[in-house]
Amino acid sequence: MDKMRINLYDLLACISNTQDLVSKRLSNHNQQVAYLAFRLSEHIKLTTAQQYDIFVAALIHDIGALSAKEMLELIEAEPANANGHAFRGAKLFEDFKPLQNAAYIIKFHHLPWDGGKGSTYMGQEVPLASHLIHLADETCALINPNRNIITQIPEILSKIRQLSDSILMPDLVDALFDISTIEYIWLDLVSPDPARNILKKELFNTLTLEMDEIVDLALIFSRIIDFRSRFTARHSAGVAKTAEKLAQLFGFSSYECKMMLVAGYLHDLGKLAISDDILEKPSKLDEEEVNEMRAHTFYTYHSLEPIEQLKTINTWASFHHEKLSGNGYPFHIAGDSLTIGSRIMAVADVFTAITEDRPYRKGMDFKSAAKVLSNMVESNALDGRIVGLLIDNYSELDNIRIASQNEAAEQYENFLLVCSEQSDT
Repeated sequence: MDKMRINLYDLLACISNTQDLVSKRLSNHNQQVAYLAFRLSEHIKLTTAQQYDIFVAALIHDIGALSAKEMLELIEAEPANANGHAFRGAKLFEDFKPLQNAAYIIKFHHLPWDGGKGSTYMGQEVPLASHLIHLADETCALINPNRNIITQIPEILSKIRQLSDSILMPDLVDALFDISTIEYIWLDLVSPDPARNILKKELFNTLTLEMDEIVDLALIFSRIIDFRSRFTARHSAGVAKTAEKLAQLFGFSSYECKMMLVAGYLHDLGKLAISDDILEKPSKLDEEEVNEMRAHTFYTYHSLEPIEQLKTINTWASFHHEKLSGNGYPFHIAGDSLTIGSRIMAVADVFTAITEDRPYRKGMDFKSAAKVLSNMVESNALDGRIVGLLIDNYSELDNIRIASQNEAAEQYENFLLVCSEQSDT
């Protein structure tokens, strides 16, 4: 059980699709860009390896956009600071070996061609793949989902031609015109799951990841989740490390503890589908906002559900707001139906949430936190055995939480600083 065989597409699709849920305007955008970029790479006869890297990079090309507002700006009108999210996206994945090629492509995917000057940047060679994704991105952004796609083709092509040589690489624009007469490509683009049409080509072999690599990828996902809000920029790190230690104290194997760590990093994946206004609201949420926030665990569950190998990890991650009484949300799982892993995650989440400092309030001390947790045991919300373990080992667990969150906060600040310096040069 030291390895899981997980398809890389499924791992990346679960996060890009969740990100797209934040707005109907974003629906399927990442998949559309991946599909069109692949078709263009295929048409100009790039190698199979290049086609693979382009598809993967395009699927997560906007992953560095840290807010829904920024994501919408990127597809509605290319802002002057568009390079910022590209550098952030590259920075997120550049140290993860399976995605290093994709990261380098993402880094330059908003660099204008500028009559050929865009072939290099600060002494670095800009890949053709970056300009290809830029073209696919601009093209897909012009699609109106409320109109017949075939009818839109001349208008889209006209607007793309106006960007040729200044923004977009002319040879690639010509390639788009070459394939523009093939109707099925456009019809695929507006289908419910366009990227899936590429997977039929057997281009993507199952990628075998060691558990430590899965942990690394989950950590990257947690940063994407948490970096969206200054209120939660280090939350997942605290939950993950606390849950891992609680699992160890409860008697989980070392492999299961790593699974718990992954679940902790992914437990708030569904928050990518929650609006910035709610995530960033410093005051109490109103009823409608609470209902939107309560949906985040539903989105976590359904985002991870297609990956069969993550089934156990998914239940541990997604059921952290369920209660033993059955009064939790959104699935109302009760009693013995709630696994020990899910119960551990619930305790870790509550503990981290009430003890961590946030911009609008200080975290609770031991006495106050212990009271809150004990009251939740009495109301049959949390498992008393796990809360007892936490209270008995409070100092150790709190030190683990603080250390992991301080490290996450430092990484967050360094991440923003490095990305800012790169995009400003």
